[in-house]
Amino acid sequence: MGKYVYSNHLPAISTFSIVAFNPATQEIGVAVQSKFLAVGAAVPWVAADAGAIATQSFANTSYGPKGLAMLKDGLHPAEVMKKLTANDTQADERQVGIVDLLGRSATYTGAKCFPYAGGIAGENFACQGNILAGEGVVRGLAETFAANAHLPFAERLVSCLEAAHAAGGDKRGMQSAALYIAKPNGGYGGFNDRYIDLRVDDAPDPIAELGRILKLQRLYFDRPRPEDLAALTGETLQEVKDLLAHSGYTPGAGTEYDEQTKSALYAYYMTENFDERWVDEPVIDVQVLQYMRRR
Repeated sequence: MGKYVYSNHLPAISTFSIVAFNPATQEIGVAVQSKFLAVGAAVPWVAADAGAIATQSFANTSYGPKGLAMLKDGLHPAEVMKKLTANDTQADERQVGIVDLLGRSATYTGAKCFPYAGGIAGENFACQGNILAGEGVVRGLAETFAANAHLPFAERLVSCLEAAHAAGGDKRGMQSAALYIAKPNGGYGGFNDRYIDLRVDDAPDPIAELGRILKLQRLYFDRPRPEDLAALTGETLQEVKDLLAHSGYTPGAGTEYDEQTKSALYAYYMTENFDERWVDEPVIDVQVLQYMRRR
């Protein structure tokens, strides 16, 4: 970690991050990048029924669960921040961002964080960073969040990281990045709120890699919209049967979407990990069909 090491010999998690909330979709999350191994293991803390917290610099990871519990009780992020830092003897070395489910936010930068260090808080977001090339890095996070409201929330947060890096980013370079978004019943199978939880622990360009695996997340785990579904009739059905046969499956021989074809298609979906895209009707998700064509 170079010269940026605290007197107790623990490394400083120099990083830039954004915590944010999308009231339209009820998504809440953290995006973060750092010259630090596996930053996603320490910085982001999110709960769909509470809010999002980024704890960095000389990170106190207890801020995550403690802060989320206070947010769940209805405390304002600024009050949560005050309580978290009040009895922390090393609060001057911490950096934190908090946002709640009402879009209220707060950011904190301790006086002993290595420069450039600072943050900006606004409606539905807070962004912060330390050991940065300059103030423009944090402004890049904030301005890009405001400018890209048209993007899906996850892509919006990744675009913020891209802008921050373009503005100079971490003084020491890049190593890891993470994106953690919670949404009510958004997790795999709808059983929890862990909607998107992606980490790049060590890579030359972790933000680009994060964007790449986000595209895979969309492919494998997004649930199909009505406009994504094509009727399994005529030429489409015949193409699907041919593609299944080419992949080693055995669809029905007729011109109908029969039980044998349905069974073969279901096996294909499950084998290729398209569980979330399966629909128990005579239709196929066009994203899956395009994947079959590429294969």
